[in-house]
Amino acid sequence: MRPKTKNPFNLKLLIIPITLVFFLLFILRSNLSPSSNITTSPRSNIRQSKSLPKTKAATKCPKNYCGKIPQSLSKALIHYSTSTITPQQTLEEISITSRILEEYSPCNFLVFGLGHDSLMWHSLNHGGRTIFLEEDESWIEQIKRRFPMLESYRASYGTKVSQANDLMNVGKGIECTAVSDPRYSVCQLALKGLPSEVYEVEWDLIMVDAPTGYYEEAPGRMAAIYTAGMMARNRRRRGGGGGGGESGTHVFVHDVNREVEDKFSMEFLCEGYLKKQEGRLRHFVVPSHRDDLERPFCP
Repeated sequence: MRPKTKNPFNLKLLIIPITLVFFLLFILRSNLSPSSNITTSPRSNIRQSKSLPKTKAATKCPKNYCGKIPQSLSKALIHYSTSTITPQQTLEEISITSRILEEYSPCNFLVFGLGHDSLMWHSLNHGGRTIFLEEDESWIEQIKRRFPMLESYRASYGTKVSQANDLMNVGKGIECTAVSDPRYSVCQLALKGLPSEVYEVEWDLIMVDAPTGYYEEAPGRMAAIYTAGMMARNRRRRGGGGGGGESGTHVFVHDVNREVEDKFSMEFLCEGYLKKQEGRLRHFVVPSHRDDLERPFCP
């Protein structure tokens, strides 16, 4: 998720930050619309329940709070307005995920990777929970010093890109296609050592944009893609649909122009669950198999 150095005069360095600023302002304007029926707490970042009695009188807005920009959004606006480093994904790719977040946030959003776009994802899921998983401990500490509001954890991968073909064959075995909690799985592709928070949360969206996967000795995204698909299939409750009434977890895989991301996303997230591809980003909606264990791994 950390972009390569680019030409400072690249027009994208101007267009993408400006577009992100306007998009965040639009989201902010929508979130701060006044409501006559809901009482808002100045210390709450969570959307209030729509089931509150309509007859309950709204309290007076606390001094110095009404219309105040949440800290995460203000930091995002300042950061992307002044930074010369743009997110690795293109505007078109970002828009695929942002449209789903616009519909379902605040929600639970798991991101494999921690980079210059992390503050953006955190802000677009304002009021929800966004967790970032990163392989590089020093990079985690560096980002935490700049953006302490981001929740991130170290993830360890015991794989290498050079093992991808062998792992693909392993993943087709019954021990890997049987739906189960990844931490208790006997499948070699399952990530079992992630923080407990990752396994206990029901994820509405999962983004796979890490770990590193552009050279043979890099860990590659084989296990991340497999585990994302298994988390979606093992989900206890039904997730948000993709606009057509279907239910499932929205899973996004970046860099599908590379062989590993291409083949593993189609194999373990399934071509039948693919909703859209834009540039190097694929969007899948994977349904829960938990209540229907006879359901085929792929449609």
